[in-house]
Parts: sequence; structure tokens; C-alpha cells
Amino acid sequence: RPRVMVAFLLLAVLPPAGAASAAALPVVINTWAFRTAAETAWRVLEMGGSELDAVERGCGQCEIDQCDGSVGYGGSPDESGETTLDAMIMDGNTMEVGAVADLRRVKNAIGVARKVIEYTKHTLLVGESASLFAVKMGFPYEDLTTQKSLSLYSEWLNQSCQPNYWKNVVPDSSTSCGPYKRREEVTHKEEQTSSQRSVRNHDTIGMVVIGASGTVASGTSTNGAIHKIPGRVGDSPIAGAGSYADSTAGGAAATGDGDIMMRFLPSYQAVEYMRMGTDPTVACQKVISRIQKYAPKFFGAIICANTTGSYGAACNKIPGFTQFHFMVSSRLLGQPTEQVVDCI
Repeated sequence: RPRVMVAFLLLAVLPPAGAASAAALPVVINTWAFRTAAETAWRVLEMGGSELDAVERGCGQCEIDQCDGSVGYGGSPDESGETTLDAMIMDGNTMEVGAVADLRRVKNAIGVARKVIEYTKHTLLVGESASLFAVKMGFPYEDLTTQKSLSLYSEWLNQSCQPNYWKNVVPDSSTSCGPYKRREEVTHKEEQTSSQRSVRNHDTIGMVVIGASGTVASGTSTNGAIHKIPGRVGDSPIAGAGSYADSTAGGAAATGDGDIMMRFLPSYQAVEYMRMGTDPTVACQKVISRIQKYAPKFFGAIICANTTGSYGAACNKIPGFTQFHFMVSSRLLGQPTEQVVDCI
């Protein structure tokens, strides 16, 4: 009987097979192999900063580094050649969210998003008005265009503006540049697949930080889909889509084709799965599977972490994207560590 009891106790404390890695709190997890972002966020926590501080500084580091050309200034020009930014930050204790979208001429998008929480009763500010707010908060106007973004724009124009995000217009958007006008008769032919236009095309940084006491914060930053129609806003600055934090359950953040993913509020859904006791890895997989039913070829991934420090990730398997790399920092790991998950 004592042996049976010992075996029972061992089973009670060991995670089930396939469960997310259990990491002692605090834990920082972020999308993609953005190491300096992970290191920056972890350092903030070690120096006594708050979870929100860690998210802001970690994502802000990616803005400075221009991670993959898809975060921060000088990347992903829209179809008029301008780089604009989207970002959000969420406090899982108060459920407050600060977000900016289509931010122009201001580099530190997540910093501005934090100010939306601190100095307004709003949640989301957009466009030129968001830029004016940023200036009031002390952020300088700066040119977000670089030689690289100009080169990307020039190459796109020389390729007859391919790929782009128009449909049901004249002239034919699959063979020529605009200006476009709407076609009188709307057709419902199959859309160009996300895999053709989006793989490694915009790799948002999404970050979840869970402090030693279980407090959760999350955030995102991106310059959005390259060659997007001006004014387009994806999932990144939308609470529950780009990221979500709830200190009673956990946090999640998404990356990929935001036009599709935002329709399913994947980060909110993942947190709700974890609230019901679902393992973080399984929660992430369930979210991906749900989107697959409607958009089997979508490009996307999600990271999840619960308030015990367990974490996981999942991604949709398509040609050219079979594994998803992400970063984890925790006391157990000792330093920010790149991890990989096979897509489903």
C-alpha cells in the first residue's frame, strides 16, 4: 500500500504526457526567435520592473531592432509606400488595454499604447489622431521610411503591384496596379491563399509575461502586412485577437495572417480554454484547429501560458511553414531559450 501511495503522489505532481513545459514563475514567452526582446523583458523583471514594464520594454526592443523587418520602422510599406505601426498592451489585473493602430511618424508604438492606458479612459486610438496623441505624450515625430522600405516598395511596383489585397475590382488586381474601381458584379472566386502572400511576410512580436505572483500582462507590436491597403488594421492591436491577458487564467498572443486570425479572437479563446483547465499546449492547438476549419491554408501561430507557469505554442502547417520558433525565459531555464514546435 505505501508503494501504491507513492506512485499516486508521483502521478499527481508529474505533468501528463505531451503537456506544456512547467516553468517556475516568473515566465516570459514571446513569438518567434526574437532573442533580444526576450532578454530585455527578462532583465526588466530581474531589476524589479512590473509585468507591464517588461512587456513594453521587450516589445519596444523589437521596434528598435526592426525584428525581421516586420516590427517597427522601415519595414512593410503599405501600397502607398508608407510604414505605419500597430501595437497593444494589456494589464491582466485590471483588464485595461491600451492600443494604437495605423500610427504614423512615431517609432515607439507600444510605448504610445501604454500611455493610452495611463492617460486616457479609452482603449484604442488610430491614425493621424493617434500620432497627435503621441506627440502630446512627449514622443517625437520621426520618419519611419528607410532605404530598405523604399526598395521593397519600388520592387513591388516593378512587379505590377503583386501581391496585393484587392478583389472584385477593375483593372484586374492580379495583373496590374491601380487605381482600382469596384466591379459592378461581385464574384466569389477563391481568394489567393495566405501561404502565397503571408509566410514570413509579417511576423508580429507577441509577448506574455507572468510575474512571480501570477500577475499577467501581454502585448504586441507590428508594422502589419506588407503592401496592405492604407488604413488596414490587423489583429495585433485588437484585444483578444493579437493578445489577451487575465491574471485569473493566463495569457496568449498570436502572429500571422491577422485578417483571418482576428475573426476568431484566438488569444481570448486560448485563455478561456486555459481557464477551464486545458493545458496551454492543447489550448493553443484547439485554437489553431478551430481556424483551420474555415481557412485551412492560413499562416499563423499562437503562444499560451497559464498562471502556474506552464506554457505552449501551436501553428498551422502549410508549405514553407512546418515549425514555429518562440522564446521562453524562466527561473528553470536560467536564460532566454529558443524553443520549437511542429505545426499541426
